[in-house]
Amino acid sequence: MELRHLRYFAAVADTRHFGKAAERLHMAQPPLSQAIRRLETELGVDLFTRTTRQVALTAAGEVFRTDVERILKAVDEAVVRVGRFASGLEGVLRVGLTGSASYRQLPALARLLKREMPHVMMEVHTEMLTPAQELGLIERRLDVGVLRPPIRQEGITHRPLADERLVVAVPEEHWLAEADTVRVEQLRHEDFIMYGAALGSVVNDAVVRSCLASGFYPHCAYEVAETSAALALVAAGLGIAVLPDSIRSAPREGVACKDIEDALSVPLVLAWRAEDDSPLVRNLIEVLEQHDVFIQGVA
Repeated sequence: MELRHLRYFAAVADTRHFGKAAERLHMAQPPLSQAIRRLETELGVDLFTRTTRQVALTAAGEVFRTDVERILKAVDEAVVRVGRFASGLEGVLRVGLTGSASYRQLPALARLLKREMPHVMMEVHTEMLTPAQELGLIERRLDVGVLRPPIRQEGITHRPLADERLVVAVPEEHWLAEADTVRVEQLRHEDFIMYGAALGSVVNDAVVRSCLASGFYPHCAYEVAETSAALALVAAGLGIAVLPDSIRSAPREGVACKDIEDALSVPLVLAWRAEDDSPLVRNLIEVLEQHDVFIQGVA
């Protein structure tokens, strides 16, 4: 049984007329009649009753028609879907994000994709620092990454998304909680909550450089692997955390965030494999360009 025979049957079932069905199918009537006869022979049932004036579906034909409509609809939908997939309008986009990017950039990206690429699903991998995302891209476990340069792996290109100032997260009862702004020097004697040294955190590097510029090295009281864990320890009163400004997009009970006048900033970029020919990634970049998501002047 061939797919075209099902389409022949559906046309005759819809029109109840071999001549009209042949016109719809852009074919002559005799070959259509012969094809339907062969289909009935193959099935071992009569699908139509035929008279000189009309064609009607038999009971078996009515049952067959229901299944054929379902099959043809599924085939047509599959054709549309594979076309969308080939053109990058459908598929699964695997996105890696740093912990702090999950607070501001992830919701914005998800909203934009839902509106502009509605048939694309996001597979989100959060709390991934830059080295882990680089490896995920190189090993093709990620399609794009929202990470903080510098990027050390070859074969990865990027575009800037933001340049975020560092802010300090302190417990609500902390002596700096009511301050308008803070200077790095004021953090000299604080217990810092920082990302684990082995994780290769770009934010850690910026925090250390900011502190060194003010004449001291930060005392790390607790190491964490995730931004959410750092904020939880701050809320518990165990120390302070210097993090990118995007953490303000998800306020946490028990934590106050303060601007730091003289801290460094940390850039955030969208990264992908330089030689990636994926239409999905290409379309994503075009959508971001059209909506002015990329910024200028950040390395």
